[in-house]
Amino acid sequence: MSDTNITILDNGLRIVTRNMPGLHSATLGLWVGAGGRDERVEQNGIAHFLEHMAFKGTARRSALQIAEEIEDVGGYINAYTSRDTTAYYARVLEADTALALDVISDIVLNPAFDQREIEVERGVILQEIGQSLDTPDDVIFDWLQEAAYPDQAIGRTILGPAERVSGFGRPDLSRFVAEHYGPEQLVLAAAGAVDHDAIVRQAETVFGGLTKRPAARRDAARWTGSETRRIKDLEQAHFTLAFEGPGYLSPHYHASQIWTVAMGGGMSSRLFQKIREERGLCYTIFAQSGFHDDTGMMTVYAGTAAEDVAELAHLTVEELKRSVDDLSDAEIARAKAQLKAGTLMGLESSSGQAERIARSLAIWGRVPDPAETAARLDAVTRQDLADYAAGLIAGRPAMALYGPVERAPSLDALSERLAA
Repeated sequence: MSDTNITILDNGLRIVTRNMPGLHSATLGLWVGAGGRDERVEQNGIAHFLEHMAFKGTARRSALQIAEEIEDVGGYINAYTSRDTTAYYARVLEADTALALDVISDIVLNPAFDQREIEVERGVILQEIGQSLDTPDDVIFDWLQEAAYPDQAIGRTILGPAERVSGFGRPDLSRFVAEHYGPEQLVLAAAGAVDHDAIVRQAETVFGGLTKRPAARRDAARWTGSETRRIKDLEQAHFTLAFEGPGYLSPHYHASQIWTVAMGGGMSSRLFQKIREERGLCYTIFAQSGFHDDTGMMTVYAGTAAEDVAELAHLTVEELKRSVDDLSDAEIARAKAQLKAGTLMGLESSSGQAERIARSLAIWGRVPDPAETAARLDAVTRQDLADYAAGLIAGRPAMALYGPVERAPSLDALSERLAA
């Protein structure tokens, strides 16, 4: 990207900006290289708790002042926690980027961790956990993650269990910050109507005094693959099946994206057409890929009637197997077009650009041009996809089932079908 600029401060903090001519707004934020998979078992849920507490006041601002300072200028501020990353970001008009950086840096570097606010936010998070547990097509993905990576941080829920969250206090929050929020774990990214040099000057003032510190070691993921089945009287049987896929750094990364979209990335995808349109076995079915540095997961999800769950599972497995031999040129071309278009469409907003440049710099140490990404997708051949699919389904899958799933086949039975 010709309009992308990168600066690394002496303490290791990375700054990346992307100027987008014609825009009058900007998105600016801090992406922290720590999330749910960096927690010890007794810390499970602390990264997400910390994200919430960032907005509950600093040494300079109350929780209300944080919201008012951004919203007084018509801006928007938010955050999210994933297994690998915690992000804090704001979208503002061009004239207010310095304010956004001041607020974002303040909430990340100087959280107050007031005990009264901790108790208030604890209640909010416990409600969030309860809501998740009441949402079958949400909580089932947490159970699937645990079935794929049992007894590991990467397999645990991001929200954490209620009993852990109920016990977190200020020392727990401060300890996680000390372990994972060093300057070398931070990426400051901004996109839109931004001036790189001005942001760097302000960042040097705000972050330049931070001292380098070694990052805590992240355990390598170990895919195991297992089954979890939770029977409950629900309207639908919820079915998920997952395979270990490549990570971001794998040479099979782009093949994984293409194959997954072809199999279940839209209404024209194979699983949607065969199982929903032709057989009418479900309303929703899709496939998606998730990536980490060292591992990945290809997931199929569907919700169906109790009497149809076995047939749906068997048909899903058969379609995955068939794709090794008969994925058509039209299916491949369509999947590539969807991925390339999705990339470009996502870059039309400053928020999409900021997210992309931050994550790219954190993962690859650079920001690939969209043309390079398109070329890498185009370079994937039908044989590459056949080899990828064959290798994928040869591994032991993971499965999570929820609802009236007594008739669903076992993971062992599905694995035998895949191997047959």
